[in-house]
Amino acid sequence: MRDPARIRFPLTTMLQLSEIFYSIQGEGTWSGTPAVFIRLAGCNLSCAFCDTDYATKFLASVDDVVAHVRSVGRNCPMVILTGGEPLAQSLTGDLILALQRDGRRVHIESNGTIFAELDASVWLCVSPKERVDPRMAARANEVKLIVDTRVPVEHLTLFSEKSTILLQPEGNKPENIRLSLEYALEHPERFRLSLQTHKMIGVR
Repeated sequence: MRDPARIRFPLTTMLQLSEIFYSIQGEGTWSGTPAVFIRLAGCNLSCAFCDTDYATKFLASVDDVVAHVRSVGRNCPMVILTGGEPLAQSLTGDLILALQRDGRRVHIESNGTIFAELDASVWLCVSPKERVDPRMAARANEVKLIVDTRVPVEHLTLFSEKSTILLQPEGNKPENIRLSLEYALEHPERFRLSLQTHKMIGVR
């Protein structure tokens, strides 16, 4: 069986996308900040609790995506590449550069399995699932653990003790919130509770 960390989509001149929309970042360090979301299609993992539709809805060139970002987000400086797994597509690096040239600040939400050289200005949120490339763990600006009936403590050794760990209750379910809150209170030096606030207010 091939290592999922090495699975990428074939080289192509078009990006596979699920959606592009303007909203607010609802999770983590930047919660509440307006952002244009570019949801790239496809993922190299298949997590049982995943609640995201990352199927391919349309194809677009890098230039077309940048133009769409300008159209929906106007002068919004923050653009978030998410998925699925945004680093699984071969054109993602080109897209990052094009967005930066357009004056955007790029954030990436990744499962951390696929290594990519990223400019220091790119904000990287790693949310580990099955495994994480140690180079991506070292590069992460933000670490988000999904709490689904348990706190996945097996991932903690991948990250520096100086890293702040966000505990995000899966689905905002009461039991997952309770587990996350209790763990954060027991380990206040390193852990923070991160709720999906966009779901609370009914936006994407």
